[in-house]
Amino acid sequence: MSYQNWLDYLQSAEKNSMMSGKLRKVHYKFPDGRQMAEEYNMDTGIVQRRAWRKSKQLMGEPEWEIELGEEPRQLSWGSKSTAGGGGGDADNNMSAPEFTVRESNCTPLLTKRVTKKNIEWRIRNLPYSLEVYSVTAEPELHAIVVRTSNKKYYKVIPVPDLDRCGMPPIQGNISIHHQFNTLIITYQKPDILCEMEAQVLLLLKNVETETDMDDLLKGLLAK
Repeated sequence: MSYQNWLDYLQSAEKNSMMSGKLRKVHYKFPDGRQMAEEYNMDTGIVQRRAWRKSKQLMGEPEWEIELGEEPRQLSWGSKSTAGGGGGDADNNMSAPEFTVRESNCTPLLTKRVTKKNIEWRIRNLPYSLEVYSVTAEPELHAIVVRTSNKKYYKVIPVPDLDRCGMPPIQGNISIHHQFNTLIITYQKPDILCEMEAQVLLLLKNVETETDMDDLLKGLLAK
């Protein structure tokens, strides 16, 4: 079990970083053409948002795919193009990838967040009582699977965090709770995952970080 391949992949990326309020936003461009955008809470060091974009295709830029983010809202890489304007490859500027997810009032909606010790998924718009749900670790799928005894809901939830450190999901690490029509699944992080996340923060420590001038000006004017 090792997370070295994940660290090497992050290390291979062209990285840009900027501060916006208490968030640090990091944008990665990988040699294989993929991109990743993250937002870190500077008070906790916890990543709050993560999204991926596949490599360019003939029909234009692919959509951003949300991996992590508690709230289904628009995420914005708030960087502006570099001064000088006009021409040039937009990808060479930190142009703003925007990701939008719209919430339905009745369709089950899955969101994910992480804390220092746990990974947490919330599935909203599930009205059934707790005993209806079965939540199982499925190592062969590298996933957690949610089923209901009434056959009304089935969901395979991948756990890329564990894949990156070579760990299968373990049933004993799963706990579930239900309230306000929301199924809450909590997975206790193994030590190796906490260690990997600390190593990623050390890697990012050496990435030069810009300041979002709009946020800086707002702060100065508010004083």
